Amino acid sequence: MRNTIAKLLLSTAFLINLAILSPAKGEEFDNQRTQAVAVDLLMGSDDIDGVRLAYRPVKQQWSNIPYFETLDVYWEMSINFWEYGTQNKHEVNYAIALSPVFSKTFHYVKGIYPLKWEFGIGVSLLEDTRFAGKDVGSHYQFEDRIGITMNFGNDHEQSVSLRYMHYSNGGLNSKNPGLDFLNFAYAYSF
Repeated sequence: MRNTIAKLLLSTAFLINLAILSPAKGEEFDNQRTQAVAVDLLMGSDDIDGVRLAYRPVKQQWSNIPYFETLDVYWEMSINFWEYGTQNKHEVNYAIALSPVFSKTFHYVKGIYPLKWEFGIGVSLLEDTRFAGKDVGSHYQFEDRIGITMNFGNDHEQSVSLRYMHYSNGGLNSKNPGLDFLNFAYAYSF
């Protein structure tokens, strides 16, 4: 167990360093606040709960996108801690993930605070393939999300999000029940 946790932490540190050292493409915006940290509470199907800690090393704005004009884009690296418990059994699972996330402002609350939809499909690595009475088939999973985010604060440096997240191996294995979560997140940009 300790070996697996150490591998997950080392992998996460490697991904963070890789993302920080990668050159950004696109235009920076929001008063040069391009990094963020986030804490998410996860409420999953089948009595699975969890916490997700995320880091966003670069935020960009892409222009001249057909049908969208502009899109906000960021990469998010996360470590997920999932817990499943019944009276007879208690299990914990860990995952690391890397996802590109695309968002678009569609409304301003009180004319000031941007309200955005977001979506993304990334990759994740699970510590255990058997969890919550399911065999998810593979350590490698896709991390899909769709949600809504509102920025607030003096410089819009904070945000809250409500999203649906789904983890599955995308048919890479014949066993693919997937894991579904309702996610509430708070993020702070710096």
